[in-house]
Amino acid sequence: MTDSKSTEGNLKFASLDLPEELQEGIRQTGFTECTPIQAQTLPLALQGKDVAGQAQTGTGKTAAFLIATFNHLLRNPLPEDSPANGNPRAIILAPTRELALQIHADCDSLGSATKLRCQVVFGGADYDKQRDKLQSGVDVLIGTPGRFIDYLKQGVFNLKSVQVMVLDEADRMFDLGFIKDIRYVMRRLPPAEQRLNLLFSATLSQKVLELAYEHMNDPESVQIEPEKVTADKVTQAVYFPGNHEKRRLLINLLRETKAQRTMVFVNMKHEAEKVAHLLKANDFSAAAISGDVPQKKRMRMLESFQSGELSILIATDVASRGLHIDGVTHVVNYDLPHDCEDYVHRIGRTARAGASGDAISFACESYAQSLPDIEKFIGFSIPVKPISKELLAEVINPKMPPRKRSGAPTRGGQGNGGSSAGGRGRSRSGGQNRGR
Repeated sequence: MTDSKSTEGNLKFASLDLPEELQEGIRQTGFTECTPIQAQTLPLALQGKDVAGQAQTGTGKTAAFLIATFNHLLRNPLPEDSPANGNPRAIILAPTRELALQIHADCDSLGSATKLRCQVVFGGADYDKQRDKLQSGVDVLIGTPGRFIDYLKQGVFNLKSVQVMVLDEADRMFDLGFIKDIRYVMRRLPPAEQRLNLLFSATLSQKVLELAYEHMNDPESVQIEPEKVTADKVTQAVYFPGNHEKRRLLINLLRETKAQRTMVFVNMKHEAEKVAHLLKANDFSAAAISGDVPQKKRMRMLESFQSGELSILIATDVASRGLHIDGVTHVVNYDLPHDCEDYVHRIGRTARAGASGDAISFACESYAQSLPDIEKFIGFSIPVKPISKELLAEVINPKMPPRKRSGAPTRGGQGNGGSSAGGRGRSRSGGQNRGR
């Protein structure tokens, strides 16, 4: 694997040697200038080189690999006597259904002027309808590993004609236990040198690099510089409330910002439900989304949030990746995450596609110990904001419904670790005098 340190400059999409029908789709989406990850990966991929790219959510990686995929398929049509028979020529695997759906939407947009057919498959949706669409023929197949492999084993399609393989959010695949499934698929593809291979991950960890070495053709590594780990146009701030102050601080901050298109992140599913009840009791339009919300309800919730009907979405980390929602103005970390990378993914929900946004974090007694590692990871100290009396004004506390006993609490509905012991974080007054 070789490293690419290309500088992005101000590379324009119009300057790239792309088929006209692909340029037309790019123009229709309104894209003009490449983001850093696009500027560094596209010139390599358009030459037919494999790429392993480090890119955070919201940096434009989806457009990067879709443009490279379309270009490769348009420049390398299958021979007329090829036994493709409607089987996919490109496959894109993603860890979550939300991410798969968003890739499909972008695929339809960027490929609107081509004749390439895109389909998406994922669990929790009508099995027969998805199968029927596949059987009608597909060029670019996007999917989550479970449903994808299910149809593959059923013989609904085969992988003999695959010319492009894309693996998105490879690190998340490991986190969710999909890596055996990924290797199952990759072992059934044509040889690596006969296809274009693109892998994207928030971090190019050792396990991700091993996957790249194993199933790609001498890929070039592209990494965005550490100072660009978080989006430049996200304004970040941290408050140091006591645990008993968090509710009032949240409500009054949301009132102060006249919350619209706001995402609030918590560490555990039951906390998301509590926050949702709190916000509703204080006249906010809010709902909680977590890993075990049924797919149809999730989609309705996301559509309502996207349309503006729902003002605030409370989410666990299962929702911090794979959600592409335009116009999110504020992200609030009601609980600081345990994982530094989760912090970056959360705040990446705002300031997308060149827009600006605000990320507000609460370093409370239970989770303040995560802050030093987060700041080390992002490369700077997050500015501290004082807590005024106005921000601790009284709020309406809802009557919570009885909580069902279901064993040990889970984090984000995914069975991960619970909360940290209280009292180990820095106090608000101590946090504001950190001596920096």
